[in-house]
Amino acid sequence: MADTLKPVVVLIRPQLGENIGKAARAMLNFGLTEMRLVEPRDGWPNPSAGPAAAGADIVLEKAKVYSTTAEAVADCARVYATTVRKRGVTKPVLTPEQAAREMAGNVGRSAFLFGPERSGLETEDVALARAILTVPINPDFGSLNLAQAVILCAYEWSKNEQLVQPTHEELLPPAPQEELEGLIEHLERLLDPKGYFLPEARADATRRTLRGVLTKPGWNHLEVRTLRGVLSSLERDPRKLV
Repeated sequence: MADTLKPVVVLIRPQLGENIGKAARAMLNFGLTEMRLVEPRDGWPNPSAGPAAAGADIVLEKAKVYSTTAEAVADCARVYATTVRKRGVTKPVLTPEQAAREMAGNVGRSAFLFGPERSGLETEDVALARAILTVPINPDFGSLNLAQAVILCAYEWSKNEQLVQPTHEELLPPAPQEELEGLIEHLERLLDPKGYFLPEARADATRRTLRGVLTKPGWNHLEVRTLRGVLSSLERDPRKLV
């Protein structure tokens, strides 16, 4: 998806460079790359942001600084203010999921607004938004940090995109049927003299059941080879190991 169609993340008067870096890291995990900064307290660039970004340098390098929130969202058709309170402004209240669905169904730029770490968005900032964005949260402890708030919004937006979920490990393709047949024949050869397929009248059914058990998992080449090694060890005359 073109960057110009992705929502922008606007950090208004952010206080710590580390938090800007962590927000950039949260963004890039879910495919967002455009960060806009309004009056960052310690100026920009900030040397503390890079290490906290943990490799999300492209977001920091492209970040732009604005003097006002209005300037930062001037090209955005839909602006969402993240806050747990309405702050005296009457606006529709949406969850990040609802906002993400709106973005997916419309053209034009969208923006998420995030306020300073200590105080959150001011009423004037919220007034620029089309809707207030909030999440159901523990009423006794509504305290998300900046990066957590960013990642909630970025994740919900990403659910409408074609991002790839990483696997825990590299998956190998299933072994060819020839290797699987070799495994089945090897096991049957070991079981037959042990009387496993008796009585004879049930032998065919027992073999089919055994085949079903062995074919269901979809063993890959290395797994089949490992199982063949196990069977070969069981088949070996233990007296020859002495």
